[in-house]
Amino acid sequence: MTRRARAFWVEAPGKGAIREVELPVPGPDDVLVRALFTGVSRGTETLVFAGRVPGNQYAAMRAPFQEGDFPGPVKYGYLGVGVVEEGPQRLLGRTVFCLHPHQTRYVVPAASVTPVPDAVPAGRAVLAGTVETAVNALWDAAPLLGDRVAVVGGGMVGCSVAALLARFPGVRVQLIDADPAREEVADALGVDFALPGDAHGDRDLVVHASATEQGLARALELLRTEGTVLELSWYGDRHVALPLGEAFHSRRLTLRSSQVGTVSPARAATRTYADRLALALDLLADPALDALVTGESAFGELPQLMPRLASGETPALCHRIRYDEEDDGTGTDA
Repeated sequence: MTRRARAFWVEAPGKGAIREVELPVPGPDDVLVRALFTGVSRGTETLVFAGRVPGNQYAAMRAPFQEGDFPGPVKYGYLGVGVVEEGPQRLLGRTVFCLHPHQTRYVVPAASVTPVPDAVPAGRAVLAGTVETAVNALWDAAPLLGDRVAVVGGGMVGCSVAALLARFPGVRVQLIDADPAREEVADALGVDFALPGDAHGDRDLVVHASATEQGLARALELLRTEGTVLELSWYGDRHVALPLGEAFHSRRLTLRSSQVGTVSPARAATRTYADRLALALDLLADPALDALVTGESAFGELPQLMPRLASGETPALCHRIRYDEEDDGTGTDA
């Protein structure tokens, strides 16, 4: 018996399509997952859709269950939530998170899925990959009690970082974005908001996530002497100019990168990737994080939706993709 499903592929830069795919027969250590939701990351995924992954980053940017190669055709994505339909008894019927592209059903090793806690709705669990990025960033940044912190860039990653920072005792957090509409999200997350020109300076730590030159330059301006900017933005194939003259050296500023592809050195000896993801899922019990899901579309709409997300015509933090039973539309062949 051949089982089939449907998956979203980037056929070429700027062009997407839904393809029929054949599923392998699950082995004894595999699970068959029926998708409930996936999330579109407007940062990395739209750069992939636009064909803007630099050639020297092709290997580093591969998703765990990616098929094809950059710039395309490629099946890409990593924010998936579904129900286990076949597999080990301990997982059967469980809602799970998996770093899988947009696909109606898929077969993966059981070790590749993480059960979603009962306190976390499936629709919110699509944020797990982004909250995991925020966890790793804060392990890298190591904010201290009472720190004054700014987050520049109110996108999906920046808002996730701000939401977690809001839980730190005595830490004063300001979310900074050029879009005044982000103030509503900041309010929902329990943090202050400012436009770039109105932001408070003298910050101990600035987390930058706007993916713009202007945002990174402003992040440096907001630091106190000997403060640190933690850079979370990924710029794809763009070159970025920075004001590293002026007072950069005399004020002894630090610019540090962070990336979720490896567990932060601050925790690598004691935490695994699985530990980090499980923590992110536990943190998603907070309903305030629903503010990061700003739109929802059916799976069949993805080829028309992705160009609008990539261009900004459809603004979003996390855009959630919904899967219905009829999305499979292929069944089985004997």
